[in-house]
Formats: sequence, C-alpha cells, structure tokens
Amino acid sequence: MATPKDDPSPARRLTPRGTQRRRQIIDLATMRFASDGYHPTSVADIVDGLGVGKGVFYWYFESKEALFEEILREAQKDLRRGQQRAVANTPDPIDRMERGIRAAVHWSFEHRDLAKLVEFAQTDERFAHLVRNGRAALVADAVPLLEEAMVHGLIPPGNPEQLGYAMLGVSTNLTLVYVHQPGQDPDAIADVAADFCLRGIGAR
Repeated sequence: MATPKDDPSPARRLTPRGTQRRRQIIDLATMRFASDGYHPTSVADIVDGLGVGKGVFYWYFESKEALFEEILREAQKDLRRGQQRAVANTPDPIDRMERGIRAAVHWSFEHRDLAKLVEFAQTDERFAHLVRNGRAALVADAVPLLEEAMVHGLIPPGNPEQLGYAMLGVSTNLTLVYVHQPGQDPDAIADVAADFCLRGIGAR
C-alpha cells in the first residue's frame, strides 16, 4: 500500500518543482539500480548523483525499498498502458492479443533498464509479489480476449487463465533472453513471440 510519502495526500500535494524533483530521483535511481545493482546502490549514491541531501530523498520516499517498489509499480502501469494503446480500436480478439504481445516486447527493448529491474525483482522476496501482481494483471487483461476467441470458435476450448500465463511466460522469457544482447531486432523477437503464442493457443 502506498504511503503518504510516495503517494502525496491532498494536504501534501507536490508543487511542479516537487514533482520534477521526485521524477529526477526515480529516473536516476532506475539508471543506478540497473547499472550497479539494487543492493550496491545506496541512498547516498542517489542523492550524490543529484547533488542534494538525504533529507530531500526522504521527503519523497521513506526508504530505498519504497523507491524501488514505486519504480516497479510505474513500470508495470506503463507497460499495460502501452498495450492498451496498441490494441485500441481493434475489435478482433486474436489481433488484440498479437498487438499486445508485440507491444510488450517493444516496451522491454525501449526500457531496458526497467526490464532488468523487473528481472531482478522476481528473484527477491521483498519485491517478487509486485512482479506476480503485475503479471496477474496482464493475464487478467488477456482472459476476456481468450474467452471471446473461444466463444467465436477462433481457438479451441481451454482454460483461459492458464493460456494467458503460458503466453505471458513465453513472450516474457524470450524477450529477457535477447533484450540485453547487442544488435537484436525487437521486431524479429516480437514476430517469434507472437507466432509461437498464437500457434500455441490454436489461433494459427
């Protein structure tokens, strides 16, 4: 649950300058966590990089852990928003699933630092539940599409939640293998992920 420090109440609504400062902390921390690792990076490293004191940090975040949690939550929301934009005004459920898969692959390539942090978070019990929750939300987005596709005979009957997790697992793991390798083409990875997933559910 968000605290007053990382989700300001109306009484402590941030000024434009405060919002900018908070954004600077998040952006620098994201870069440092991705390049140096979560554990080696200290609050001092973050504030020194911005040229401010620790009091500034603790005005916005109660701890390094709270900051990292906020980064994860923002990343997951941004990914879902990207998928929703990609599938907007696309009535066919199979097309929507394909566009969603492609959007997720491209999001990871465009936000490599965040992809790396999500990969780390799933291995740390303090943060793994946030990754699980985020993936459950993505699957929940896919379930109605899978159900619709089954109703219209576009794919064979099955358990839509299980199929959603299977598709997510394939596309996520395939992307993580290649996202940090130099010279990889996100379109090519998206092609493989979409084709494999749609074949797997019987859409092709």
